[in-house]
Amino acid sequence: MTTITGPMVKALRDKTGAGMMDCKAALTETAGDMESAIDWLRKKGLSKAAKKAGRVAAEGLIGVAVGGDAGALVEVNAETDFVARNDQFKDFVKKTADIALKEAGDLDKLLAKPMDDGATVQQTLTGMVAKIGENMSVRRAVMLGVSEGVVASYVHNAAAAELGKIGVLVAVKSSADKAKLAALGKQLAMHIAAAAPLALTPEHLSKDVVERERAVQSDIARQSGKPENVIEKMLEGRMRKFYEESVLLSQTFVIDGETTIAKVLEKASKDLGTKVEIEGFVRFQVGEGIEKVDSDFADEVSKLTKKDDEPTS
Repeated sequence: MTTITGPMVKALRDKTGAGMMDCKAALTETAGDMESAIDWLRKKGLSKAAKKAGRVAAEGLIGVAVGGDAGALVEVNAETDFVARNDQFKDFVKKTADIALKEAGDLDKLLAKPMDDGATVQQTLTGMVAKIGENMSVRRAVMLGVSEGVVASYVHNAAAAELGKIGVLVAVKSSADKAKLAALGKQLAMHIAAAAPLALTPEHLSKDVVERERAVQSDIARQSGKPENVIEKMLEGRMRKFYEESVLLSQTFVIDGETTIAKVLEKASKDLGTKVEIEGFVRFQVGEGIEKVDSDFADEVSKLTKKDDEPTS
């Protein structure tokens, strides 16, 4: 027996953009399972944000540090944007990113590393929590390197240099001039920030992600009532579109709106006289996957669920 609560409905609405009653119905049909409810809404054509099931639900900043042939990202969360705009918080995030680069993105080592005053990152954070009175955490860290070439970075919604709501690293592998590679890398990082690809190539996509998408698209195609051979062709087209939208090399470059990223790299290779390729990328967005209850809205939504006092199965 699962009770469908106001905060659950609100969380699903934030993830999908669907109406409150539709979200409640989806959760009821799926016994409160959030991921299954998202798929249920998609199959019904009710989800307005089918691919983006991770709206920002927490405050904080992404910090970026780049040096040599490597770069690092960290996410530091706070409860309110007011604290995230605090200069002390910004300074902490920037210094934490610099340490993350030195510690190869290892979160445990990062938290145990001393900062300027000798206190560790974790101790410093604990002191900030006590002083400011708001919960904070260093949620994640990563480092990206390249064997030959450059690691370029970009931050979106910048709060200060190398601090923002979205941070991207992209490793551009090539023996070409580093200044020219850096300029291309910056544009690619801007694209990744905007387009949010899931993987570099179809082969890099998680099998679970592909199978889940295929199952959803198969159900949608079958709703047409067409013969099985036609449904198979429809499914092929739908999955091709999914790859075009989700795989970096297949996406349309946001800078010109018409060239695929794969073609951008081909042109760069020709212009620079040597092969240019993307070895890897990382994109962090503040609050991805974190659910934060908006109490005012939760009170409003609870009116939909209060009348059903008995648990919903």
